[in-house]
Amino acid sequence: MAKNSYFLHGSQSEQRLVQDLINEQLKIYGLDVTYIPRKFVNKKSIIEEVQSSKFDDNFVIEAYVNSYDGYSGAGDVLTKFGMSLRDEVELTISKERFEDFIAPFMGASDDITLATRPREGDLIFFPLGQRLFEVKFVEHEEPFYQLGKNYVYKLKCELFEYEDEVIDTSIDAIDTQVQEEGYIATLKLVGVGRTATATAIRNTGYIREIFLNNDGSGFTGTPTISITPSPDGNLLANATAVAFTTERAGVRSIEKILMTNAGFGYTTTPLITFSGGGGTGAAATCSVDVSGAQGVVRFVIDDGGVGFGTVPVVTITDPAGGTTADKAVGIASIGIDINSGFNEVKSILIENAGKGFTLQPTVTIANPETISGIGTFEFNEIVQGMRSGTQARVKNWDSDTGILSISNVSIGGTITGFFVGEDVKGLSSGALFSVSVFNEDNTTDKYNEGDIFESEADSILDFSESNPFGTY
Repeated sequence: MAKNSYFLHGSQSEQRLVQDLINEQLKIYGLDVTYIPRKFVNKKSIIEEVQSSKFDDNFVIEAYVNSYDGYSGAGDVLTKFGMSLRDEVELTISKERFEDFIAPFMGASDDITLATRPREGDLIFFPLGQRLFEVKFVEHEEPFYQLGKNYVYKLKCELFEYEDEVIDTSIDAIDTQVQEEGYIATLKLVGVGRTATATAIRNTGYIREIFLNNDGSGFTGTPTISITPSPDGNLLANATAVAFTTERAGVRSIEKILMTNAGFGYTTTPLITFSGGGGTGAAATCSVDVSGAQGVVRFVIDDGGVGFGTVPVVTITDPAGGTTADKAVGIASIGIDINSGFNEVKSILIENAGKGFTLQPTVTIANPETISGIGTFEFNEIVQGMRSGTQARVKNWDSDTGILSISNVSIGGTITGFFVGEDVKGLSSGALFSVSVFNEDNTTDKYNEGDIFESEADSILDFSESNPFGTY
């Protein structure tokens, strides 16, 4: 038999009234919590296993604390793995408020499913204890269909256990909750700039200096310089030089000639000729030292350094007992380092080889402009190794010690580590530093005392014997 049609058991206006009363009570007796939906970053298609997730949105909503007498759950439990915090809290939120002010924004995201109601796995930031809770179960039928409708969601939440999820809500009180949680590696960073070093090679019978007698004209390219080979017969004994051109009044001519190798073993003045470059009229001569005194015949670059915005000044110590006229003059040449993308010293060219070096001269190259690092890394931003392509997320940056704490190493790549010597760049901040040490050990593991236990055990058992427990 059908129910009495004169009694509606809940009209739309009555349901509206109940919902309004519930909303008002939550606003009066509840507190503002932050609802943080879980987004799936990477999920396997076969068994739908979520490999990684992130939390980068936040929505404030009023909630009533059902567990008013304190946290429920097992509380603080001592396990064999350490202290485990198992606090729980039960919250009640308005169904209407969630569907009107949260669900519409979540539904537009491709990486969020079931956005019409709160989901298990989402987070709640509980402001009273400044703690993050994870939604474990959503009860949507309690109280059970009052006047034919449900009005609230009851969220049963447990204290959130961090597992390297990305939390980037732009709220410091929330994001810093996990700043020291999870698997954290460290990078010891130094400035991207590095001073170059070089060694001067001495010998006798060398070209002291090249003189440009005629700069020529009409050059469309750089001419090749040819110098008569040394009678010594050694390939390194042959002097070599390069020309530099300049343009004056629309005419390109030779500006100067510098030696890459002053040679050795010359007994007579060699001939200098020009070829190529499209110009004519250039002429040059040189002076040769045949006294038996030593001059700087070439430079060996030990370390090209990195970070040179301009050509650095090269200083060479004077020969012992020599005069100012006897000193050697070197000019640095810089170019791009393929690893860092910054200029390094490629070579040192000889303008004057000097004379009378009885002791090994010291070569000093001025510091690059970017000897220090650039910028400041931001919390939660992605950093990337410029050579390895490895990516990670910033946990903390200590500019005083140069220690960068990172998590989620190898985001977006297959290489699982940073290379020593490569530059690391912050993709948001633009900060740039060079890797000195990459430490993959978990620096925040509070319970990693394996080395201590092993050392203590070694002092108890004598493992130098074949059987430390005795003879059978």
